[in-house]
Amino acid sequence: MTRIAKAMFAVVALMAVEFPAQAAEKIITIGTAGVTGVYYPAGGAICRLVNRARKETNLRCTVESTGGSINNLEAIRKHDLDLGVVQSDLLYHAYTGTEVFSDVGADKNLRVVFSLHAEPFTVVARKDAKIKTFDDLKGKRVYMGAPGSGPRATMEELMERKGWNSKTFINVTDLKAGDQGQALCSGKIDALIYAGGHPNGAIQQITNQCATRLVDVSGPVINKLIAEQPFYSHAVIPGGMYVGNPKDVKTFGVKAVLVAPASLDDDIVYQIVKAVFDNLDNFKTLHPVFATLDAEHMAQNAYAVPTHPGALKYYKEKGLAE
Repeated sequence: MTRIAKAMFAVVALMAVEFPAQAAEKIITIGTAGVTGVYYPAGGAICRLVNRARKETNLRCTVESTGGSINNLEAIRKHDLDLGVVQSDLLYHAYTGTEVFSDVGADKNLRVVFSLHAEPFTVVARKDAKIKTFDDLKGKRVYMGAPGSGPRATMEELMERKGWNSKTFINVTDLKAGDQGQALCSGKIDALIYAGGHPNGAIQQITNQCATRLVDVSGPVINKLIAEQPFYSHAVIPGGMYVGNPKDVKTFGVKAVLVAPASLDDDIVYQIVKAVFDNLDNFKTLHPVFATLDAEHMAQNAYAVPTHPGALKYYKEKGLAE
């Protein structure tokens, strides 16, 4: 065999050796809501920490702006999203197949990853619209949120409990989430319904733009609702947080929850939880509504929906679950 032939044989032999192939990068997507709310930056904050460990975990996280909680839950059911940020009440109804999910039935594949911030149900009215109480919405032009959004679903539940119907007020539907503030201040609508953590950039923008009033949402109907539904609780929006609203506003609310299907790989969920909880101090600086978060409450699950095994593994390692 010539020297050249030997060299060529050696190259061919080397090419035939099987080297461990690098694992393909796994891309996960978190469904959020409109870019002006809190869900979108919440998803971005989670992805930012996940992507910091990308070289070690081979996991890349992306965020998708969606119509909100209901859209996220439907997309997870159809395997169009890997995870989603959703309201705790809608998570419960999706898991049990009740309320807005009664037609499609229960999705027992849903799993809790961790809880995020509290989300007070918020009613913002123009001051000259003469809306001082929740009942003053009757006969007014109200934007209840986009179809498929959490605020709209909660408002519809309240309407049912109060015996209201589509004729109680004028439901304005032809608005995009980012246009609601302009619509309120220009007089196109009298009030809008919102649910999100506070302080909230969208609410700050609206209250800075025109004279507004945050309206109390309290009373016997609300008390009964909270007593019957464990995912609701009383909430207060502190006075002085927004221009023109010096007094505390009584309301109620839910929590934002990161959810995933049971089929999402345990190690992927474990790495997501680890990225956030191991860097919780950093995470809390990424948005004002995260400032009061703590690991113990984030790991708690009071939604009648099982915790994802990947998340549970981390919680047990850190003494946050038994």
